[in-house]
This record gives sequence, C-alpha cells and structure tokens, in this order.
Amino acid sequence: MPELPEVETVRRGIEPAMVDATFVTVEQRRPDLRFPLPVDFATRLQGQRVISLGRRAKYLLLTTSGGEVLIMHLGMSGRFTVALGQGLTETNGARSDLVGEFAHAGVCNPKHDHVVFHMSNGSIITYNDPRRFGYMDLVTENALADCHHFSKLGVEPLGNSFHSTALASMAANRTTNLKAFLLDQRHVAGLGNIYVCEALYRARLSPRRQASCLALSNGKPSARCERLVPIIKSVLEEAIAAGGSTLKDYAHTDGSLGYFQHSFAVYGREGEPCLTPACSAKIERNVQAGRSTFYCGNCQR
Repeated sequence: MPELPEVETVRRGIEPAMVDATFVTVEQRRPDLRFPLPVDFATRLQGQRVISLGRRAKYLLLTTSGGEVLIMHLGMSGRFTVALGQGLTETNGARSDLVGEFAHAGVCNPKHDHVVFHMSNGSIITYNDPRRFGYMDLVTENALADCHHFSKLGVEPLGNSFHSTALASMAANRTTNLKAFLLDQRHVAGLGNIYVCEALYRARLSPRRQASCLALSNGKPSARCERLVPIIKSVLEEAIAAGGSTLKDYAHTDGSLGYFQHSFAVYGREGEPCLTPACSAKIERNVQAGRSTFYCGNCQR
C-alpha cells in the first residue's frame, strides 16, 4: 500500500492539472470502488472549481468551490494518470518542475479506469484501480475533521505538531512494541511499514523495544525519542524527494517508478549484510502484527 511519501508524490503529480481548474465532466464508470461512490458523485463535482489539493496521512484532499472536499484513498493498487492540457504552463497555474517529472500519460489497462476527471484547462485525470481497494468520498469542508476518515488520526509526521514532547506523551507507559506503536495511525498518521523500518534502523532502535522507551519516568522525551523524531522526518523527506518507493503496484502519475527503494538500508534485505561500517551482522526479518519487520539485531538495541 502506498505510504505517505508515495501519496505526496501523487499529490504533486496531479496538482498542476487540477488546482484552479473546473470539473467540466466527471465520468463515473462504475457505482463503487472499495465502497459505493457518494450519491450523485459526478453531478456534485461537475462545475466546481478546485481550490486546493492537500494531503492528510495517506489521503488526498481536494477542496472545491462548492464547499465540499473530495477525499481519495489509493488503497493497494489505485493510481492516477494525467494527460496535461495543452498550453498549461507555469504562468497559468502549473509548476513546470513538477509537470515535467510527474504529469504525463501513463500506461495501464484501461478496463480498470473507473473515474475520469475532465478539467477546464484541458487536462484529463484518470483513476485506475485493478483491485478496487481504493475509495472516494465527498464531505463538507466544515465536517472534515470530525468525519470517520479523520476523527481518530494522529499527528502528521511532517507537521509542526510532531515533536519529541508529543511523541513521548503518546508513548509513556505503553507496553506495545515500538514498531506497532509507530504504525498505529491514532498516534502518527501516515507512517507505514517501509519507513518505520528504515527510521528505526537509522535511529539504532530495536523494533521489539517497548514504546515506553521513548519517555522518561517523568513523561519527558528520552534520548531515544529525541533521536527518533528528526530521523522519521528526514526519512520521509528523502523518500518524497526521491519520488517514493515502487513496490508491486505503485508508480508515479507518469507511469515511472519511485527510487527511494534503492536507498533501503533494511527493508526487503533479509540475509544481506548490514550497511553499518564495521558491523558483520546480517539483516533479519520477523513478523510483528502481521507485517514483516526488517532490522539489524546487532546495531538496533
């Protein structure tokens, strides 16, 4: 499943084609994805201008001039391809650095094209999802924070609210293992298996440690917590800069691959040598809460 960097990459890919443009036609080619599409889905979007395109955790949030927000989740295999309208340049809304890298027509089986957005700037954005695990919803802007998609989500790891004091407060007295704690979206929203493995390796923290190791007895951040928070941020930022990681179904909006997987230190490297200089151990794998955890048993304590 795409994690935060992949979703942010997709957001940047479709933003130039959608923001400040109006939905001319919305093709809804089936009544449902993972869940039924909203009642009058196409009608409610057509004629509305796109005010902004944001991200919350692993969700894309498209705010319209009519006061509704289109919530989009990619699921396991959902992706967007973009055919950019002619004449769309940096001067009329598109960022040329992103258009060139992300916004081109991709190659995928058209029988899985389920929703197609035709925009007033000539761009065509197509949602393709072979497994149909993705979903879309429409929620009024003033009800967004309290809707069932977001009411229980934790802090954004790249936001100002994510700092060592906040993380220590969440972790205090928690006996669950550190890996499961960080994957719990009620604590930190958007973190996934890949980047938690990579962050814990860089921070030299064992995924088996209790989450309470991040807090001192007085509730203040421990040295481990102070070390982990900036590493989580840097891992995510590096992955976004690299265009995310391509595993199985995920790809950019232009059909090309993300490249952060070439920087994996532990993820998917079971049995391979640890990359830490002078460490002779090999990367291990075990299963925690049904997810594979990759780590170095020598470096991560």
